[in-house]
Amino acid sequence: MDFAKFEKKIGISFRDKDLLRTAFTHRSYLNENRKGKMEHNERLEFLGDAVLELVVTEYLFAKYPEQNEGDLTSYRSALVNANTLSGVAEGLGMNDYLLLSRGEAKDTGRARQVILANTIEAFIGALFQDGGYEIVQKFVAAHLFPLTDEIVAKRSWLDAKSHFQERAQEIASVTPSYETLKEVGPDHDKHFTVAVFVGKEKVAEGLGKSKQEAEQDAAKQGLEAKGWG
Repeated sequence: MDFAKFEKKIGISFRDKDLLRTAFTHRSYLNENRKGKMEHNERLEFLGDAVLELVVTEYLFAKYPEQNEGDLTSYRSALVNANTLSGVAEGLGMNDYLLLSRGEAKDTGRARQVILANTIEAFIGALFQDGGYEIVQKFVAAHLFPLTDEIVAKRSWLDAKSHFQERAQEIASVTPSYETLKEVGPDHDKHFTVAVFVGKEKVAEGLGKSKQEAEQDAAKQGLEAKGWG
């Protein structure tokens, strides 16, 4: 895989090309390609998640001096959730550079969104290791911060789960239920896929790093699917 085109696209050149490659290497790829000393990207993802959270927290703290901790936390969650991050990763063309097993490469939809969200976090971890905090700030400012105003304006940071329950009870006279479909990753870095149901109807699926976050995302997807916004 030649990452030179990706570097050119984002305007960043890595000093350590192996680090960049590792950021795109899914654990499943190594199961089919055991030659050499390649690593998968989960350690970088762990680092990138923490660095990204700090960069976004610092930005929101400065941008909204009048907002309380609860609102800032909600804004941050909306910016760094799997749905948002996978969209940014897709926009950057990261799909074209993923190193996956043949089986994982066939996954689409929500499963691919999880992989993309994890990959951009791993990329941020690699970028931090290769170039430091400032270059991560510039990258995140260019590709994630512009989404903030829309998220706040559309109030998509609100508690979607409560909103979905109110609408389901009002329209269908049913209290929605949630079911965990999948949990992947090591204990310190789990990722959950949760489905929301109205009666027996599966309305939508959501992703998150906790069951609560995945339920919120499922509710958000459910509001859009039902047109209950």
